[in-house]
Amino acid sequence: MRIIKRIFIVSFLILLLIYVTNITSIPSNIILFQGESLKVNTLLGINLESRDDESYEAIQASSDISSEIKTIGKRNYSLNLFGGIELKSITVNVIPKTSVIPLGNAVGLKLYTSGVLVVGMSEIEGVDNNKYKPYENTGIQEGDMIVEINDETVTCTADLLNTVNKSKGNNLSIKYLREGQTLETNITPVKVGNNNYKLGLWVRDAAAGVGTVSFYEPSTKTFAALGHGIQDVDTGNLLDIAKGDFVTTKIVSIIKGKKGSPGKIQGSIENSTQVGEVYKNTEFGVYGKVTNVSALNIDLSKAIEVATRDEIKTGPAKILCTLENNKKQEFDIEIEKIYTNNNENNKSMQVKVVDKDLIEKTGGIIQGMSGSPIIQDGKMVGALTHVLVNDPEKGYAVFADLMIKQAREVN
Repeated sequence: MRIIKRIFIVSFLILLLIYVTNITSIPSNIILFQGESLKVNTLLGINLESRDDESYEAIQASSDISSEIKTIGKRNYSLNLFGGIELKSITVNVIPKTSVIPLGNAVGLKLYTSGVLVVGMSEIEGVDNNKYKPYENTGIQEGDMIVEINDETVTCTADLLNTVNKSKGNNLSIKYLREGQTLETNITPVKVGNNNYKLGLWVRDAAAGVGTVSFYEPSTKTFAALGHGIQDVDTGNLLDIAKGDFVTTKIVSIIKGKKGSPGKIQGSIENSTQVGEVYKNTEFGVYGKVTNVSALNIDLSKAIEVATRDEIKTGPAKILCTLENNKKQEFDIEIEKIYTNNNENNKSMQVKVVDKDLIEKTGGIIQGMSGSPIIQDGKMVGALTHVLVNDPEKGYAVFADLMIKQAREVN
């Protein structure tokens, strides 16, 4: 009897975990193109009901909720269990189909954090020749973002250094961010010289790199680049930014990729021209406003519609990218696989380079080509994001609709 009871309890807990995981995986805010279907994967007993129109028929399914929405604007839904218990509210923002100008320009990005990022820790030697680890038992970890010291805002490494040196070794109150949570701790600086104090923390307040801008949306003056986010090289975490600059770049050289060793585009952003401002760094790309359209040589007559993922098909497509002499070129690829229901990451499609000229120049997909727009049947369908290290002719791409939705989410 005890064994049966235990089996029942374990089974119930597993079932409960499955339901909780399913419910939490459903986003509270969803953006759709006009005419696109609202698809929500659910479990038995979970219903989605409209809050805006009592006559709107409740949508029920045991495996998938799907409803085509044709009206532009916001709709409010309630996710219910067995029609009675409300689990969460969902807002669906339906936007009109969008046209963008695919670019493929090589660009430089300078990102500045919303504090100082902890990228390492090291033991330090005080003026008394003893070894100290001030950060021990404070809770601070690599990847944390220090935003305040003694209630004073920290915006850059200079702010942190000045405040620490002014402390004269007195205990400091530190406020820092980790995965969206604000935490607090105390730390005592160690004197290492005349009016010089240290915490034993290695920090950074900026990052820079070269990539490809995917598109420009004339109606909002928005740009999207990379198709993936910029991560800190030391922590591997997505960089939490306060602001950024979008600048021109000059391609210096191309390192050809080969199996086991990805190639890359090497560029310089010295003497660059400001193109725009970055306002968001996400897993689906870097976004911002273009303030100097002429710097990108944009042809406003080249606007094309963004395809919904249901319009994408396996087979031939083209990418636009800049490799040498700042000249934009078009190359042939094949879309091999389409992961239509993937909204979780930027690996929406698997693609293969088939253009002999591109393979000769780069070996396939190389670092710096991330963000290269993909065009199929006269529509923008996505942008390159990754290369397969063991097969540089193959890689992944993100859906263009995901990039547009990310851009609209912050406007």
